[in-house]
Amino acid sequence: MTRKKYFLHCPDLDRGGYPPDCPFNTHRAGLTRKKLVSIGALTGSDIEERAPVPAVRQELELFHTARYLNIIREAENGNLTVESLEAGLGTPDCPVFKGMYDFVALACGASITGARLILAGEAFMAFNPSGGFHHAEPEKAGGFCYMNDVVLAAIILTQSHKRVAFIDLDVHHCDGVQKAFYDRNDVITISLHENGKTLFPGTGWESETGHGAGEGYNVNIPLPVGTYDGAYKYAFQNAAFPLLKAYDPDVVILELGMDGLAGDPLAHLNLTNNVHADIISMIMSIGKPILMTGGGGYNVPNTVRGWALAWRVLCGEEGGGELGLGMGGVMLETTEWTGGLRDRILISDAGTRMAIDREVKRVVGRIKATLFPYHGLDPELNSAKG
Repeated sequence: MTRKKYFLHCPDLDRGGYPPDCPFNTHRAGLTRKKLVSIGALTGSDIEERAPVPAVRQELELFHTARYLNIIREAENGNLTVESLEAGLGTPDCPVFKGMYDFVALACGASITGARLILAGEAFMAFNPSGGFHHAEPEKAGGFCYMNDVVLAAIILTQSHKRVAFIDLDVHHCDGVQKAFYDRNDVITISLHENGKTLFPGTGWESETGHGAGEGYNVNIPLPVGTYDGAYKYAFQNAAFPLLKAYDPDVVILELGMDGLAGDPLAHLNLTNNVHADIISMIMSIGKPILMTGGGGYNVPNTVRGWALAWRVLCGEEGGGELGLGMGGVMLETTEWTGGLRDRILISDAGTRMAIDREVKRVVGRIKATLFPYHGLDPELNSAKG
């Protein structure tokens, strides 16, 4: 099996994008590439850059309706109608802009390109930092997302009879992906996100576990405000990772939003990119191909550094370091840091930490009780180290 890694990007993704006043900065992908080039992380016999192929209409209609795609085309040409407003267009988080359709189709095409490279046996790891539009629905835009690249990539993989695990580390719940596969068991959806009581889109409760054939294959791990590295890693290690291994997918799609990092202006978690590196290393340990996408991340320098670190981990150049923090956690100091790709360790108030730990343990306990039995796992299983 090939061990080749592909970085999926092209100049058109740098030139296009959302209006300057929109919090979603599409130049993050190009800035990530620039940083990787500067440190020599896009060279090597098993590393290749690949320009993505834009998603064609037939591919987009695997999930989105023809009517909706027509509405997007019409809206970007200045024809804003009641239908376009009902479809979520023209809002602060889904503004209408020139070239919108082609830009998003190219970003979606990058994830589809990665999926096809994996199916062809050409890629073992692929990273599309311009992807991760997990809120988009068949006829509805939301949360900066117009078309859902991760759903499209997953559908293409399942059409080739691949079992897919979608793991979402973005701070927002993946409501669009959840709806797409809620009644299916050929895709398991695992989302770690800030609790919907305090953050958009207000979904992603532990009780949302799937329907029909999909019962037990939708996993939500909502986390409290202030969740720090140790608590986040505990939740992944004790709830998400056992389910991932038990499902035994053929391919993993990983959405690596960086909006859970401390200092992000649109969310309320206190993570460092060290925990993302650790989790990527855990996912890599199951030995399956990985298609990684970007996602949220509204502190641009922190997001770029986090994605660059993630790429190096995917390439085996910087392993996830064991922080040795367990549920005891760390504390918030400052997000200003110029000491390389890894964030400084943050330290948090012990009283806050205890409240976070109690809530995270409660959520993990409920996941074990309700979902572990579907996958032949013992609800009493303890995966935490130490």
